[in-house]
Amino acid sequence: MGGAGDRVITGHGGTIALEALVGFGVTELFTLSGGHVFPLYDAAVRVVDPPVRLVDVRHESTATFAAEAVAKLTGRPGVAVLTAGPGVTNGISAVATAQANGTPLVVLGGRAPQGRWGAGSLQEFDHVPVLAPVTKRAVTATDVAELGRLVHDLAALALTPHRGPVFADLPLDVVFAEGEAVVPVPDPASWRAAPA
Repeated sequence: MGGAGDRVITGHGGTIALEALVGFGVTELFTLSGGHVFPLYDAAVRVVDPPVRLVDVRHESTATFAAEAVAKLTGRPGVAVLTAGPGVTNGISAVATAQANGTPLVVLGGRAPQGRWGAGSLQEFDHVPVLAPVTKRAVTATDVAELGRLVHDLAALALTPHRGPVFADLPLDVVFAEGEAVVPVPDPASWRAAPA
């Protein structure tokens, strides 16, 4: 996706990730509230201007299917934000549907902190091997400074024909970390494609 330049964003990982998505026309996040991904909610209501609407549903599969529907109807990425462990695994059926439908879906999942990985942290589960077969790319973020480019590149990939879902695992010590990151600015023509 041809870019229109870069912006430098300072803030926590949630701010950086959300700023990357707003460049693609994202105006809402679908979620079932979870602590692992709280910085994304904070960014949506306090940092990003105009604010991004939070749609808090009662089950993660509903959040993911709703995000897929928005992507189908608008042609821009739909975004589901799912907490770690069962939050992410509950969204897998909708991700598989997005793969079959060629829908540009971005799923951001919470993850136990990198620094405590393997210690049995709350809802610790390695999501990437489970999501990889039903996404165009599934990856774990490792550094807040790279998060803007990572999320931008995933959204661009979701929109690249054959369109489809992508997944980023956001460890607590990345999404809560404060930092500065380059966020590429996408060309609006790259996401103003026909609906799926």
